[in-house]
Amino acid sequence: MAVDMAVDLSRDFLWLCALHLCALLHGGHTQEAGGMLYPRESASRERKELSGLWSFRADPSANRNEGFDRAWYKSPLATTGPVLEMPVPSSYNDITQDPMLRDFIGWVWYEREVVVPSRWIQDAGTRVVLRVGSAHYYSVVWVNGVQVAEHEGGHLPFEADIGGVIRKDPAVTCRITIAVNNTLTLTSLPPGTITHMSDSTKYPTGYFVQNFQFDFFNYAGLHRPVLLYTTPKIYVDDITVVTDISDNIGLVKYKVSVMGATTANMKVTLMDKYGHCVATSNGSSGVLKVINVNLWWPYLMHDNPGYLYSMEVHLSASDGQLTFEDVYALPVGIRTVNVTSTQFLINNKPFYFHGVNKHEDADLRGKGLDWALIVKDFNLIKWLGANSFRTSHYPYAEEIMQMCDRHGIVVIDECPGVGIKDIRSFGNASLAHHLSVMDELVQRDKNHPSVVMWSVANEPAAEMAPADYYFRTLIKHTKTLDQTRPVTFITDSNFARDKGAPYVDVICVNSYFSWYHDPGHMEVIPIQLNTQFENWFGKYKKPIIQSEYGADAVPGLHSDPPVMFSEEYQKDVLQRYHNVFDEKRKHYVIGELIWNFADFMTSQGITRVVGNKKGIFTRQRQPKSAAFLLRERYWRLANTTGKMPPWTRYPCELTDTT
Repeated sequence: MAVDMAVDLSRDFLWLCALHLCALLHGGHTQEAGGMLYPRESASRERKELSGLWSFRADPSANRNEGFDRAWYKSPLATTGPVLEMPVPSSYNDITQDPMLRDFIGWVWYEREVVVPSRWIQDAGTRVVLRVGSAHYYSVVWVNGVQVAEHEGGHLPFEADIGGVIRKDPAVTCRITIAVNNTLTLTSLPPGTITHMSDSTKYPTGYFVQNFQFDFFNYAGLHRPVLLYTTPKIYVDDITVVTDISDNIGLVKYKVSVMGATTANMKVTLMDKYGHCVATSNGSSGVLKVINVNLWWPYLMHDNPGYLYSMEVHLSASDGQLTFEDVYALPVGIRTVNVTSTQFLINNKPFYFHGVNKHEDADLRGKGLDWALIVKDFNLIKWLGANSFRTSHYPYAEEIMQMCDRHGIVVIDECPGVGIKDIRSFGNASLAHHLSVMDELVQRDKNHPSVVMWSVANEPAAEMAPADYYFRTLIKHTKTLDQTRPVTFITDSNFARDKGAPYVDVICVNSYFSWYHDPGHMEVIPIQLNTQFENWFGKYKKPIIQSEYGADAVPGLHSDPPVMFSEEYQKDVLQRYHNVFDEKRKHYVIGELIWNFADFMTSQGITRVVGNKKGIFTRQRQPKSAAFLLRERYWRLANTTGKMPPWTRYPCELTDTT
């Protein structure tokens, strides 16, 4: 039997490898394989933002396929039927007054005509790349009616070199068409199913619903910027940086990948934040040594948090006729991450996560990137005294990750593996796609010093039999991609039956005592929470983060004695959790992340009144009573060492009081 099982596992692994390869080659990826460096302008690179108003229409046909059947991409979208003006980036759901569009499932179409600078077109030595920050969830891209990219999965960028297409007829305006489908299937991330209602006495003809097992609104569209950028024909395709420290010396191990040439001259310069050179190298790989290094420290852990160097790569190479030069500057934070059985260490010092869970969610724009909202949220995070957040339950915008790097906000970087509840979503096809998503996530975020841990899923059905092989394979794969960061997933399973827990580095557990369990009875919290921690640590001997806890509170609803949904109840639930945290963090609890930073939209249902109200801030970012409780606690936690100078308390005084 053991031999048969080994043969079966080997066969499964080979089949999985084949599926994963197919996912990499097809899952969209008619765009070029390789690096996914964030488009930055330099002496050799330009970018053109395409944010603004796009033409838009949904495809309401019975099979949602009319746009493909009639080839809407071959002509201006307005010639195919009525179009709307749609802002990009944004979700399309809340922009109009049409309830059908708010809950639409299927293909929607975007289009924009772009004036491409003539020098980009005339210079055959310039690559012109179209980059889509994210599209939910399956997308196909055409330029002037020619398909240039296809991608499966939301939340992550993809791109394609379109130079050859736009140079075919330089006089033709560049017309970009993007079809996006938000349908969730058993093998998508997150997964879902479609149920067709065939009873004509209850439902209209062709009626169907999208089912999923996650508690946030299924916003869709082009959520992040679409842009064009250029590079030389021979260019820096990817950079990987791994940092270490030895006494007062910082070590930056780097590797630069070049596309378009097999050999190249390269100069790598590391500069401090004042532009002073601190280390140089001439190879495509090597180790830069920084004397008297300024380490990257988390917010409130040091008086100079978020310190970033700039690693400038200067490439020079020839194609036999012409010489090309490329310059790319990568922000670099020098820090280390380690995990023991009871501690999480950053730069060899114990780090305690006191932070939040978030969502990319706001009025009108849905999940669309909005700079005003991002800056407001970071101001609130720092006001709160939070030092960390989890990207629940999907990768956040690259611009947010860059803010975390600069401000010293620590990130648990989570993939869209939420709602994996159906046993059919543990199959080989699902796993192959999940591996591909982790490839893309690690490729995008590997160089962010703020990212200290990968999360491969949230609250999966980890007690099911297939979960063992699924998470063993997934976590092993993620560790192969990045050997410098711990890997976890967030669980709400029974500690003794969780089949993925043996493979994680940190136990992250969600619990809602006195809310989903024993609702209204806060007196059970100390007993049940203590039991939870003792059970998990007793079995696995790994550090634990309380990755979610909380209670809904309708803003302005007050009650004494506290009752559920009142601000007082939410505040008291938090306080009772905190009492246990304070005892257990002396031993093996290494963090607490409140659910949630702000109220957010969900699907309609009898348990949700215009969304989830577990935020300590409203959806409009106004504080509830719990926000002040948490602020007092987080600042107290930050100052327990007594090393924080007074001016680090946020917000700092802007006037000289001496």
